[in-house]
Amino acid sequence: MKISRFTPDELSAAFGIDMAAVPGIGPGAGWGRVAPGGRSEAHQHDETEIFVIVRGTGELLVDGERTPARPGTVAMFEPFETHVIENTGTEELLFFDLYWRDSARAAAAAAAAPADRRRFGKRPVFVFSTPPTPNGDLHLGHLSGPYLGADVFTRFQRMNGVEAWHLTGSDDHQSYVADRAQRDGRTPAQTAAHFSAEIAATLALMDIRPDQYTVTQADTDYPDGLRSFFSRLVASGAVNKRATPALFDASTGDYLHEVVVSGGCPGCGEPTGGNICEECGEPNLCTDLTDPRSQRSGEPPRRAAADRYCLPLHEFQATVAAHHRLGRVPARLRELAHRVFTRPLLELPLTHPAHWGVSPRESDAKGQVIWVWPEMAYGFLHGIEALGRTLNRGWRAKAPQQAWKIVHFFGYDNSFYHSLLYPVLYKLAFPGWEPDIDYHVNEFYLLEHQKFSTSRRHAIWGKDILSTDSVDAVRFFLARTRPEGRRTNFDPTAYETLLSDTLIGTWQRWLNGLGSRIDEHHDRRAPDTGVWTPEHTAFLDRLAVRLTAITRSLGQDGFSLNRAATELDGIVEDTVAFADRERALAGLGPWQDETRTALALELAAARLLARCAAPIMPRFGRRLSAALGLPDTADWPGGVELLPAGTKVTLTDTVFFLGGDDKESADV
Repeated sequence: MKISRFTPDELSAAFGIDMAAVPGIGPGAGWGRVAPGGRSEAHQHDETEIFVIVRGTGELLVDGERTPARPGTVAMFEPFETHVIENTGTEELLFFDLYWRDSARAAAAAAAAPADRRRFGKRPVFVFSTPPTPNGDLHLGHLSGPYLGADVFTRFQRMNGVEAWHLTGSDDHQSYVADRAQRDGRTPAQTAAHFSAEIAATLALMDIRPDQYTVTQADTDYPDGLRSFFSRLVASGAVNKRATPALFDASTGDYLHEVVVSGGCPGCGEPTGGNICEECGEPNLCTDLTDPRSQRSGEPPRRAAADRYCLPLHEFQATVAAHHRLGRVPARLRELAHRVFTRPLLELPLTHPAHWGVSPRESDAKGQVIWVWPEMAYGFLHGIEALGRTLNRGWRAKAPQQAWKIVHFFGYDNSFYHSLLYPVLYKLAFPGWEPDIDYHVNEFYLLEHQKFSTSRRHAIWGKDILSTDSVDAVRFFLARTRPEGRRTNFDPTAYETLLSDTLIGTWQRWLNGLGSRIDEHHDRRAPDTGVWTPEHTAFLDRLAVRLTAITRSLGQDGFSLNRAATELDGIVEDTVAFADRERALAGLGPWQDETRTALALELAAARLLARCAAPIMPRFGRRLSAALGLPDTADWPGGVELLPAGTKVTLTDTVFFLGGDDKESADV
């Protein structure tokens, strides 16, 4: 027998609380102590872990859900569950900790269905695509990134029974809007309204219809809500008005930031505009640009002090690190945070002298507006409240709930704001809220190996390529080539080749041919299976492997449209190869039972393709389901299913994709 007793002197800091190991009893073991008001860091690991509460009271926070903890409570955490223990009482909270590695259990947890992986359960899931700047319409670079990603993610989660909503809007108060308005001879409000409507129309052409689309300048509740949020930041004591260095046009005296100033990035040295570098993702203060130039006069600016509300962001490294331990934060974003916090000082202005935007309610902020990027942090909460009114839910921007799950899709050039600045602002405005946020970031999509650019008019616009006949092909091509983890290039010739050779020449040819064989041998009805061969069972298993791969590719941890699109094409490639091999027995009487099984398995593959393609290619999924005599199901498949014998099949003449020379329109 081995005896161990709790000894406070053996405790040392670990995971944000006090821990002491208990060696020699088999599994890993230890004592944990949490001081009143204290809490552990949010963390997850591959071990299975058990807490036994011995003394004190508190709460266990697991993937956003709180559970009371008191003496006698025994809690087991599965591998990879994000968990926190918090002391809500007046005396220390003491618990005994057991943990061990179970490779099979960890593998099962990692491979669990994505809807179960983080146990979304009944939590509301708010999926945000970065609100676009209404200084132009959307091009394929925009569409391939946040908007397609958020749309597919939301569709997939809903198919898995999750309450998920897609939210976005138009970021009306950007300085880029005012700059475009000046060039076009319009007011900023007119420019924003015009392009906001164009953007919404382009999203609809892409079959992206957000559940909430907030037009910031047109929402009458928005300005006061934003002002209240900003006043919370000021009331925290961390955001104060102070005189800090700024740039001004040497000729006109205009204040310079963002689009109206350029120079070399102080971080990577690449050319950049004011306030953020698109290459390395680091912020700048404009005054630290190398060889700055005013975009108004082309001259070097003069330097002078400007009174602005500023945030000493350099003081909040620990806040950002704690936030990054809670949700899905790609290494690219954590590395960016490391670079930013190597700076000794980063006094970040949160207001700027300007006329276009929302002015704070603070009396000493005359002539200033709230910078649009901190504004966006509030805008996300406002969008949730607006959606809540539509759904008759009691969500409030001024009272964010711990149960909320937020998922952000954005381009890498917005990484600093989303993953560093906003967590700090939320902590200051709502100290008791720990936002549970997953981040999905894309790189730049290139055209002719240069960045798509609204301002330079270097783009293929969504409206130039999207139609009811092309939308699924465009969505599939963008899913397959979008810039995940690396920059990729849109090639119009490659798109046309994929459409003609893959979608029409392979997918549609197989489906129409399958229909012809069903017509000829089974009177347009799905056959029942007959005799199974080892090749049949191997093919069924191969389809199951494809289903698992697609499921993981669309889930919240391993989300990748590149992989999902590849796996969809893999279903067709596997099936075409299988059909080619099995066709050798077609028409041979002694093997008719085996031939029936092969045809039934091809129909099972078509059924699987219809359901798995639905998040990426919704029209194709509906059309294929209809041709298979199936309803437009809203559920994600739990396995490979045979088409019920006797089901009427109309694959032969169904047009799924149209080439550039086709004049007819497929039924929707």
